[in-house]
Amino acid sequence: MKTSIISLLGSTLDAHGPRGKDRWNAWRPNVALAMQEDLHFDEFHLLYQSQFKGLADSVVRDIRTASPDTVVVPELMEFDDPWDFGEVYGKLYDYALARRFDREERDWYVHITTGSHVAQICLFLLNESHHLPGKLVQTSPSGKGSKRNCGPRGTYRVIDLELSRYDALARRFASEKRDDITSLKGGIETRNAAFNALIETVERVAVRSRDPILLTGPTGAGKSQLARRVYELRKAKGLLQGAFVDVNCATLRGDQATSALFGHRKGAYTGAAADRPGLLKAADGGLLFLDEIGELGADEQAMLLRAIEEKRFLPLGSDKEAESDFQLICGTNRDLRADVAAGRFREDLLSRIDLWSFRLPGLAERREDIEPNLDYELEQWNARTGKRLSFNKEARRRFLAWALDPATPWRGNFREFNACVTRLATLADGGRIAVADVEAEIARSHVASSKSHVESRTCNSRPATCDAAEGGQRLSDPLADVLGADFAERFDRFDLAQLRDVAEVCRASRTAAEAGKRLFAVSRLAKKTANDSDRLAKYLAKFGLSFRTLAADRESAN
Repeated sequence: MKTSIISLLGSTLDAHGPRGKDRWNAWRPNVALAMQEDLHFDEFHLLYQSQFKGLADSVVRDIRTASPDTVVVPELMEFDDPWDFGEVYGKLYDYALARRFDREERDWYVHITTGSHVAQICLFLLNESHHLPGKLVQTSPSGKGSKRNCGPRGTYRVIDLELSRYDALARRFASEKRDDITSLKGGIETRNAAFNALIETVERVAVRSRDPILLTGPTGAGKSQLARRVYELRKAKGLLQGAFVDVNCATLRGDQATSALFGHRKGAYTGAAADRPGLLKAADGGLLFLDEIGELGADEQAMLLRAIEEKRFLPLGSDKEAESDFQLICGTNRDLRADVAAGRFREDLLSRIDLWSFRLPGLAERREDIEPNLDYELEQWNARTGKRLSFNKEARRRFLAWALDPATPWRGNFREFNACVTRLATLADGGRIAVADVEAEIARSHVASSKSHVESRTCNSRPATCDAAEGGQRLSDPLADVLGADFAERFDRFDLAQLRDVAEVCRASRTAAEAGKRLFAVSRLAKKTANDSDRLAKYLAKFGLSFRTLAADRESAN
């Protein structure tokens, strides 16, 4: 197959060295290409400007002398300003479109050593976009560090932009992408396939787009943490230089909201004793995270829309606009489309902020990630305290069985999970979390979760569930005190019948060992089990209870 090369005349490099016969001792990039022993061109297209025609004629003659079989094709290409990117790119682009490259019958090369730096960049871009076909060629003079001492021939390197052929580069790009995704996940090797796919999409958007991002999902799902990690990723890649500004819109009301976000002038309202730039201004050049954006008032929504679209806003009490070029991430646990329908949220603002919308699932929706998050929380605890804490084997198994159980709601999501691990770590003795610690935490978490929903739920009609009287009277069934008002909806009646008897025995016993002896008297005589307390603990744990919980309930009832 024949070979052709496209090259620009180098007004400096190709004129390098003495004239006359001595010029053959100097390295000249285009002539050097014709002198290579292992790289032959059947056709050499030399692009030149009319002001350098004399040099072009000389180089053409020397190429023909060095390689008599090469057909040299000088082609005139005028640049008013060889350092004007738009002009140079346009001229080379038109040149590429006008030619018919016989790619199947000829191998093409593009020389990127000569010409202005702007021209070299344009040649690279046009080759990468396949407007100019083939491989890139770099030439350089021989000298110190060169593998060969080739005199005027110098050295050359062929670069094929088909990156799939560069395994090392491909591995580096893949590794960088994995690192970016891991950083967005906080270094946690999550296992939930849907969540991992979501984070991969977030990573692509984070490095390619400046448009607003909307993060939705339940409270505690990790919206704030993800927003900060997006900021850190963008900053590490040089995509922004300013600060990360985190705002909880639910804490802003009235003039305070306008002032906090957009700033104010001194005297704008009672108490405005000095100028305040505002948080949008503080985020100039950086990233602004507006959490709970659905809580913003109508005036602030209108001002924010203009600030997003025009990068300008009017501080409270000012007659002069301020400017801020910030990138925006919004968070909410509300259904903003329902708020739009109800007139609580501007439709045009929602359209502007949800170009990229990602819903973060709650912990209960990605239970596969509980175990890696448990390890992460323990590592964080160890790093903060300088101590070494771990579960014993049985305690870890018990905790994971409870945490992974679909009956464990995790209404507070990762915030609740963090609090749970923190309590376990704080109360553990000797650097080891034991089964007793886990059982106590399960009982505490269950009671707290049940009590938090008692007032929001109505009593059901099942027997022995609640008193008929109004006014929040005490539930008549003792199990409701420890299992919550909705216990009859969560457990089968035959299980509850057995549990009531076990609970009565525990309340009547001073210790777990005493209760175990009474409950398992027959099996003890048969020597089927040796540890009544452990057997009782495991039974109660199925309901999220412990002997300590039932004993405490007995004392409160007295």
